[in-house]
Amino acid sequence: MSDTRLVCNLSALTPTERARSLELLRELHAATVERVELPDGYAFRYAAAASLARVGEWIALERQCCPFFHFQLDVAGDTDAVWLRLTGPAGIKSFLADV
Repeated sequence: MSDTRLVCNLSALTPTERARSLELLRELHAATVERVELPDGYAFRYAAAASLARVGEWIALERQCCPFFHFQLDVAGDTDAVWLRLTGPAGIKSFLADV
C-alpha cells in the first residue's frame, strides 16, 4: 500500500455529486463528537445513529474520487455512537489536515 498515490480524481463526481459530498462533509464535521489520531489516519465519533446514513452516503461518494482512502464503520448496537475510521497509505494524515 505504500506505493499508493494520494491523488483525487475530481472528474469522478458530477457537479451535483461534488456539491452533495461537500455538504455532507460539512454536516459530519459539525457532528463530530470525538476525533482520535491513528497511526495511519483518524477515527471520528458521531453521537447520533442518525448520522449513519449521512456517513454512508459520504463514503459512497468519496470513494469514487479518492480511492486511496480506507473506510471502516463501527456502530455499537447498545449506543447511538457511530465511529468512522478513515485511514490510508503513508502521508494520509497530512493529506487530511489539508482538507
